[in-house]
Amino acid sequence: MCDMADRPHHELRNETPLERADRNFAELLQEVRVTQAGVQILFAFLLTLAFTQRFPDIDAFQRTTYVVTLLLSMLAAVLFTAPAALHRSLFQQNAKPVIVQVSSRLASAGLAVLMLAFTGSVLLVVDVTLGRAAGIAAGAGTMAACVLLWGVLPRLVRRTSVRTDQPVTEGPTETPGGRGRKSSED
Repeated sequence: MCDMADRPHHELRNETPLERADRNFAELLQEVRVTQAGVQILFAFLLTLAFTQRFPDIDAFQRTTYVVTLLLSMLAAVLFTAPAALHRSLFQQNAKPVIVQVSSRLASAGLAVLMLAFTGSVLLVVDVTLGRAAGIAAGAGTMAACVLLWGVLPRLVRRTSVRTDQPVTEGPTETPGGRGRKSSED
């Protein structure tokens, strides 16, 4: 007899592969919506910087940081909007599983580029206001925070989680050994 914890959770959901693809795509789009708002605000902020009174006074390092960061934020915006364009292009072509797979990779790439854009933005602003050393330290701190929270933390949670047969709607519970159960997420 197979223990429910040994079965893939999509089997526990009793959903078809197409239903699973639909659910995964809906969840992915929701994640992208949340992230995309931040990207758009950052991009707008960076666009306006070039028209401020202090902009002509920035040095070559700051100008390069600005241009690279502006381009990174634009690339992040493109990566986060690409799943919608991909879906629109392949609409009603029975390609939902492929759309989900490619869109997930695009979103992951978007997060990596967004991390670099955040790092550059903080580096630039702190460099202009407090100096180069402080800017580099703040940029490095920003990158470290993104790596830890967006990369390391999810891997730790995945590694320490255990699947159980408890309903998805319940909160985390303790299992023998003090380890929480695995989330219902894919």
